[in-house]
Amino acid sequence: MSSSYEHNREAWDARVTKGQPHTEPASEKEFRAGLVALAPKGWLDAELQGRNVLCLAAGGGKHSVLFAALGANVTVVDLSPRKLELDRRAAIARRLRVTTVETSMDNLRMFDSGSFELVFHPVSTCYVPDVLSVYREVARVTAPAGLYISQHKQPASLQCDPLSGSGGYLVREEYYRTSSLPDIRGDWQHREAGTVEFLHRLEDLVGGMCRAGFAIEDVIEPRHWDDKAAPGTFGHRSKYLPPFIAIKARRRFDGKSGGSTLRPA
Repeated sequence: MSSSYEHNREAWDARVTKGQPHTEPASEKEFRAGLVALAPKGWLDAELQGRNVLCLAAGGGKHSVLFAALGANVTVVDLSPRKLELDRRAAIARRLRVTTVETSMDNLRMFDSGSFELVFHPVSTCYVPDVLSVYREVARVTAPAGLYISQHKQPASLQCDPLSGSGGYLVREEYYRTSSLPDIRGDWQHREAGTVEFLHRLEDLVGGMCRAGFAIEDVIEPRHWDDKAAPGTFGHRSKYLPPFIAIKARRRFDGKSGGSTLRPA
């Protein structure tokens, strides 16, 4: 396992210990919201009872228990053992069943081909150097016509300064860089201090998904901007640099794996 994986495991374990952002279990409000708390309206139907769902790189006690509360058979994968412990605690507290597996998002060899009808993947591909290796594994474990719902950090957002200058937000990082991004000080909501992150180009984030065997059905850029936000804040910066891109994709049928599927929403 590479040094970046080991570093990020330790970094996320530390973030859990400190109670930093993205380590908060699902709230009562999110449980009441149901599907709306998990995906944009229309991306998921309500037929999750008995479905096999993989929450990929999604430890933290949030997504796994929300899916389990809707009747899904949930497996959550994460690199951080302390994030997975949050999932186990949240499941016990809610009397839900969740299976936790400690592994990297690009190493799913413990799962059979076509195991999952839905793979739900929140923002995390920035922590691996090769997003294409992730897509290959996701494609293998997703059943034909199964859904892959993912969210990623926008490359342009990772290129630019966190703070605004007189002319806006300055582009500092090369788009075609292959090394990890420079460290940052403090959490800026579009980046997490202490982690090793990589910039992935849109041709890989979107095109790579298609080449791995998925057909993209929808793409959105979640809106986080705030007209009243002060310059240099996340809300202000998001007016100029959308931080994330969300993708709804469906596994193309290749005749090689079985399993039932989620119908199109």
